[in-house]
Amino acid sequence: MDSLDLTPRRSKKAKEMFENKPRKARRTFLGYTSLWMATIMLASYFSKIKSIEAKNTSPKADLIVVWKKKRKLVLFHQSNPIKEYSIKLGFNPVGHKVKEGDGRTPEGRYYINRINLNSKYHRSLGISYPNSEDKKKAKKLGVDPGGEIFIHGGPRKNWLFNFFRDWTAGCIAVSDREIEEILDLVPLGTIIYIYE
Repeated sequence: MDSLDLTPRRSKKAKEMFENKPRKARRTFLGYTSLWMATIMLASYFSKIKSIEAKNTSPKADLIVVWKKKRKLVLFHQSNPIKEYSIKLGFNPVGHKVKEGDGRTPEGRYYINRINLNSKYHRSLGISYPNSEDKKKAKKLGVDPGGEIFIHGGPRKNWLFNFFRDWTAGCIAVSDREIEEILDLVPLGTIIYIYE
């Protein structure tokens, strides 16, 4: 049985460098390689610090706009967009929410009225649906307008399947990482407009 050759393979250039150069040159090469790797590690470390600092100093949103047809949620600060997210909606997304269980995401002007750090969907921001107009319409129709509409993270089960379709009961879903970011950027009381 032939023995296995476990020696590391080197390129022709590397072989020449290690075999034909004096020991001092090899040490210099290894010294530069170590210096290069240390530089990369330090640059990575400082870029992480900068991103943490940027996260702490990024402007807070004063407006949220959702476009249901485009499946987009955009955070604004002083009329300038600061972040944009792809979203998933209720399982029956066309039209304004009328009643409990219709699977629609409401349309209109609302505000962020609560934060839930122990959500079934990671974390969530509550939307002030139903407003007085929604309640009047529901009363006229003789139905319960529903409630508990949130911007929240992803599901705990079947997340891959739900990645490709609208799956909520009327809420607005983003990824868990994105809801963490949104929680940092959106204070209570922020106005949200939801358009078709």
